[in-house]
This record gives sequence, C-alpha cells and structure tokens, in this order.
Amino acid sequence: MKRATRAAAVFAAVGLVGAITAGCGSDDANDQSVAAAQDPNSVSGTVTWWDTSDATNEAPAFRELVKRFEAKYPKIKVDYANVPFDGADDKFKTAAQAGDGAPDVMRADVGWTPTFAKLGYLQPLDGTPALANDDDYLPVAYESNKLDGKTYGVPEVTDTLALLYNKAHFAKAGITEPPGNWDELRTTAQKLEQANGTTGIFLHADSYYLLPFVYGQGGDYVDLEGKRITLNSDKVAGAVRTAQELTAEGVGATDTSANGYTNMQNGFKNGDVSMVLNGPWSVSDYLSGKAFADAENLGVAPMPAGPAGQGGPAGGHNLVIYAGSPDLAASYLFVEFMNSVESQQYIAEQNNTLPTRQSVYEVPSIAENQVISSFQTPMESANPRPAAPGAGDLYDLLTPFYQKILGGQASIEDALGDAQQKASGAVPGFES
Repeated sequence: MKRATRAAAVFAAVGLVGAITAGCGSDDANDQSVAAAQDPNSVSGTVTWWDTSDATNEAPAFRELVKRFEAKYPKIKVDYANVPFDGADDKFKTAAQAGDGAPDVMRADVGWTPTFAKLGYLQPLDGTPALANDDDYLPVAYESNKLDGKTYGVPEVTDTLALLYNKAHFAKAGITEPPGNWDELRTTAQKLEQANGTTGIFLHADSYYLLPFVYGQGGDYVDLEGKRITLNSDKVAGAVRTAQELTAEGVGATDTSANGYTNMQNGFKNGDVSMVLNGPWSVSDYLSGKAFADAENLGVAPMPAGPAGQGGPAGGHNLVIYAGSPDLAASYLFVEFMNSVESQQYIAEQNNTLPTRQSVYEVPSIAENQVISSFQTPMESANPRPAAPGAGDLYDLLTPFYQKILGGQASIEDALGDAQQKASGAVPGFES
C-alpha cells in the first residue's frame, strides 16, 4: 500500500517521466544513497524483486541468496516474485507508466535496459553502493547498462548463443570436429540424421536465435550509423534463407508452436536431437536429461561462421532499480549483495551461468567448471547488442513474422516487409 499510494500521488501531480527525472537527482535519493553506504545496518524497508530467471532450473539459487540477504540485513524484507521472462518487459512498463505495481528491483534483459532508462523508469546508480567495485565487471557486459553518460543497472550474468552438440552422436557419425561454417553445419546435420536417426539440428523459431545468421551475413536489425530499422534488409533475408535450409527435411527441424522451445529442450536432452543453438542458461536443463547423464557428452562450440561474420549476440541480464521506489537505500544494498563476488560465484556454481565479474573466473570452482570454460571461446566472438532504446522490442515484433516464414505461411519478402512496416516508430529517431 505504501508503494502504490506514494508513487500514484507523485505521478498524478507531475506526470510520470517528469516525476521520475526529477526524483533521480532529488535530495531524498541522495540521502538514501548516503544511508546505504555509511550505515547499511540502519536501513529498513521492503524490496520487491522480480526475478525473471527460469523458475525450475535457475530460480532456486536466487531464492537462496534472498534468504542470505535477509539474514545479513534483518531490517529489510524481500518480497520475491518469479516473473516469466516472456512478457516481463511489457509488464514492467505498464506498471511503471501507471505508477503502481512496479518492483523496486528487476532482473532485466540487457536489451530492455536502455529502453527502460530512456523512458525514465530506472534510477541512475552512479555513486551508489549498487555499483560497488564496478571496475571488476567485464567491459561489454557493463556497457549494456549505460545511456547518455549514466549507469542504470549492474550486469548480473552474461551469455551468448553457441552450438551445443551430442558428442556420442558425432562419434557414431564419424565426425571429429564441430562445424566451422554454415556449409559444414548443414553437411554435419545431414550426416547426423543418417547415422543416428535423429534430427540433425533443431533451430528455435525465435528472432533472437536468428541473430547468429544475421551477424553471419554482416547485418543486424538496426543500422546505428544510418539510424534505420533493417528488418527487411537483404542481410536479414539471407539469414532467414539459411535457417530455412537448415530446417529442411533431411537436415534439421523447427517448431513454430507455442511449445517450440520446450520441444527443442526435450528433444536434445532426450537424445532425439543432435545439435541446437542455445546459451549457458539452458545447460542445467540439458544435464537433467538421459542424453547427458554423463556431462562429458555435452559439446559446446562457437557459432559456425557465415560469409561475413561469426558469433552470437552478447546477451545477459542486468539488475535495475525502479526510479519510483520508496525504498532506494534498501534496493541499493540488495543489488550490491546479489551482485557481490561471493553471490556471483554461488550462482555460477549452481546454475552453470557466466559471471560478469572478472575476478569470479579466477575462483578455482569456476575456473574448473567445464560448462563455463566451454563458453569462453564463444563469448570472444559475441556481438554487442545495439545501444538504441527500443531496439530490444524488435525481437518480439519480428518473431511472429519469422515463424510464418518457417511454417510456410508467408514468403520471406512479404513477411519481412510486413515486419518492417509494423516496426515503424519502435526505435525512436530511427527510420523504418
């Protein structure tokens, strides 16, 4: 009640964005930052946290950290909510715009952070305990939190897409090395199907998972220099054609239904699929399946190269603080705790995800973790996401059109043309 009443009164009086912008530099915000830094044990309040991690495979570790935080700061209560990742960005924007129901802290995709910040929904964290020891962060991951000279979040985990494969299937097919380019990827998938009776490669029908093929063509969904949305470019069209070829009968498969991702996961971990494109967040789930009862059977390799480039998107999640939070001091301390070296080490050990603090990689348990070390090479070729507010919204916008193409319901030209038209205004200041 405290949060809704206070936020609603402020927003009704001065308007949402204006109120948030003014609040960012207010004496109250500064006072709370000083209190959190100088006398953290005196801070009290409630922190509502939206955790958008996988409820089954990742969230238990985060809930454990919440218990540890509350033990360290008994005057602060954490109201934890596991919010499904799909749609969480729209849910946050709706609550923030209304001034009612937005969480104090959110686990936000790196693509959402600049959009939320531009809208005025996020609290700048420069000079607060939330950014403690920020020189320890991986540079690319840290930069995803910056906009117009201010820092609006801290990088919690980083990731990219890589080629994951079943080593036993490779051995049976007489394949000794993972494919290095798209032609080899297609040939490898065909050999795997013939030798194992499996699906050679399964491509998730989602525009984010299309990005390695877009990068391989030398493209992206926006042109930062030209300030233009490029969903209907020749390079994106070329990427889609490659995906079509890889999902053709005798090579691979896809699934455009609502259960497409789940079916990919189940097929790979049960041994019915030989190769997938996925990130480190998926590994815990794969290791629970019969195909990877022996974890050594899981192979991880960089994305095969296209004619003009290589690598997946540099992804991950940031911890951000809502600008309208009445408990900023408690929120600063919560973010500081959740992203400490010790907390990042624990999450990496439990979830096999990639830390964003450089020092964590020097911890023996992390340095010796096969999954984490396997993703280091793919991360070296990861492509930074464009720092354009609204660009992250293009993934959800494009996916239905991409699925129509893969499902045979629309041509590449028509579907990408429709997507381009629908994207008008999605990235402020960019032409479509």
